[in-house]
Amino acid sequence: MKTKPILIIAFLFSAISLWASPDIQSLIKKSGNQKDYPGKNTLMIFDSTHVDVRESGLSYVNIHKLIKILNPKDAKSNATVRFGYDPLSAYVEIKQVNIYRKSGKIEKLDMSKVMDYPAPARAIYWGASEKMIEVGRLETGDAIEVSLFRKGFTYALLSDEGDDSKYIPPMKGQYYDIVEFWSSQPVLEKVYQVGIPKDKFMQYKVYNGEVMSSIIPNGDKWLYTFTKKDYDQPKREPHMVAASDEFTKLLMSTSPDWKAKSLWFYSVNEDYGSFETTPAISAKVDKILKGAKNEMDSVSLLTHWVADNIRYSGISMGCGEGYTLHKGEMTFSDRCGVCKDKAGMLITMLRAAGFKSYAAMTMAGSRIDAIPADQFNHSVSVVKMSDGKYHLLDPTWVPFVRELWSSLEQQQNYLMGVPEGAGLMITPISPPKNHYFKITGNSRLMKDGSLEGQLVIDAEGQSDASVRRIYTSNYREAWGTALEKELKKTYPRIMIAKQDYGNPMDYQSAPFHAVISYRIPDYAIVTENEIIITPMAVSGIFKRAMSHIYFDTKPEERKYNFRDRCSRQVMLSETVELPFGSEITYQPELSMTSGTGASFKGGYTIDGKSLSVSENLKFKKRVYEPEDWGSFREAVKMQQAIMNEPVILSINKD
Repeated sequence: MKTKPILIIAFLFSAISLWASPDIQSLIKKSGNQKDYPGKNTLMIFDSTHVDVRESGLSYVNIHKLIKILNPKDAKSNATVRFGYDPLSAYVEIKQVNIYRKSGKIEKLDMSKVMDYPAPARAIYWGASEKMIEVGRLETGDAIEVSLFRKGFTYALLSDEGDDSKYIPPMKGQYYDIVEFWSSQPVLEKVYQVGIPKDKFMQYKVYNGEVMSSIIPNGDKWLYTFTKKDYDQPKREPHMVAASDEFTKLLMSTSPDWKAKSLWFYSVNEDYGSFETTPAISAKVDKILKGAKNEMDSVSLLTHWVADNIRYSGISMGCGEGYTLHKGEMTFSDRCGVCKDKAGMLITMLRAAGFKSYAAMTMAGSRIDAIPADQFNHSVSVVKMSDGKYHLLDPTWVPFVRELWSSLEQQQNYLMGVPEGAGLMITPISPPKNHYFKITGNSRLMKDGSLEGQLVIDAEGQSDASVRRIYTSNYREAWGTALEKELKKTYPRIMIAKQDYGNPMDYQSAPFHAVISYRIPDYAIVTENEIIITPMAVSGIFKRAMSHIYFDTKPEERKYNFRDRCSRQVMLSETVELPFGSEITYQPELSMTSGTGASFKGGYTIDGKSLSVSENLKFKKRVYEPEDWGSFREAVKMQQAIMNEPVILSINKD
């Protein structure tokens, strides 16, 4: 990126003037154009945020941005200035929007035209809104200057008091923020400045890069300023972890540590009575647990009842939004809610059954770092068993899944809200054998190239859930053709002669097991001299249970951590009865591999009229480090080779 000379904008909080007055037109002119930033659509000339934190934790935020249009393709996306917020916990005012035309003309938009609309929503309808104003047609070289005022935070409160009290953060008196110093479009300068009362200690840390920082006294506050110039988002890699795990960010918090947050989270829910039972809930618990064999069986029955019977749908339910979980009575009555409602419902039922159970917070999709800024997007449950240990439960992620805690969440940080307090923890790696996927085939190849045979499908854990979803995501009347439709994705001419898949809804009794008898006309090429074939079991069917297949193995190295859906073991094998005695003249070039990421063993053998193939792969984690890529890549390459390169057999005419 070409560095451009710009005016460094410095700000201090004062009663007279918040903003300095740089020569905006000069900044726009000197900032550069599309030739300086090839492939980019906009240029953030400056992005300045200034926060004034009060003793209560209430924050007043002023934002000032100047954006230049580099490419006409992006003019349309900037034709409206919009900011989303939750009216229950934040107030937003678009104070000023100016358009600086390339011609030199300045247009000041009429702020009476600012509109306030409900924000688009799906699955969660909590009354979020958007402030917006139409900018209109923009051309390359035009720039937009936006000034915005905001007070409040991003989570709704339990309190509905008037004035500014509802904008005070849930953990009263504390302040935190997470500031991203990366962008998909280039940024010339970003400034984040916050004034904190001097009696509050604020800890902060910059991750994955460098940011200029300073701390100076300013009256009764400490003024923290963070600045980064001339940057954009580094190039992402396919399947890499969240951008916040790898790109530059700033975390800050006045909370002393995670244990303090844990104790607060425990207290706020206990004080509200989130997990109080009712006669109706207790009666339902007794009914669910009738015949339970032991404590683990009881926990399992309650977890799966909540997972399967409380629909994921979030509506505004008044008191209890944000960190305070709605009362179990409400969720039990409505039979719906978001993750925290499902977690709270399970905790309520576990307590009704005599267990010690509490809420926990986690971050699905990215890492939680040591600075206790609230990096959470998901709520789960914990139960204390007779072994004295806490066990994680997630009724949101395990509908029709044999696990109680989804292994799609392994290597994920979490914080329990327990009476003794807890620190930040991480979920362990789930061994690949817990998520095995197995296809065993026995088939016969006809002289005309048709193939008929039988496939046996076995799966456990998350692999079980992937295959079982063929049924659980469909109406019962579609179950009879579900397997056939799955196989026709690869083999449109397949004909199913017989199938047995048991009762897909009875997922708690045993792992998934299905037997399929089939026939496929013209499956292989059979000539007078040779046979060209890829056995059915290793040909790429049921990719839904093998997400690693979709990795691009061309890159030899990776810079960033990467992730797959889950650890897993894949076992594929088939024996094909051939119409003639044959010998292998060509097969994919394979090598056995084993490393920190994955392992592979497999290959072809032939014995007269019997061709056999086998693969055994283990993918050892969900989140991988760059040094794991070598073995992971090789294992995937070996499976892709068998899947994509047929074996060629010469026919023995003797």
